[in-house]
Amino acid sequence: MLAVQALAFIAQDGGRLSGFVSSSGIAVESIRAAAHEPDFLVGVLEHMLADETLLIAFADSAGIDPADVGRAGQVLGKVWERDLP
Repeated sequence: MLAVQALAFIAQDGGRLSGFVSSSGIAVESIRAAAHEPDFLVGVLEHMLADETLLIAFADSAGIDPADVGRAGQVLGKVWERDLP
């Protein structure tokens, strides 16, 4: 859920969205469909973690500790034993 909140925060501002699109290479019109993919959402959190100003702004707006973003990325990106071949 935190990754979806982060994506919404990015999308609320043209400059933030432009930076995300530029760094991720995703087309704006593909974001909505991609938002259903855990790997994409991990990428959203990684993008946020790579920019301290963005991270702090998001954390302040969401009322969370910035470290929560890193923890959410670790949980979301975790490979579960049952998922291994």
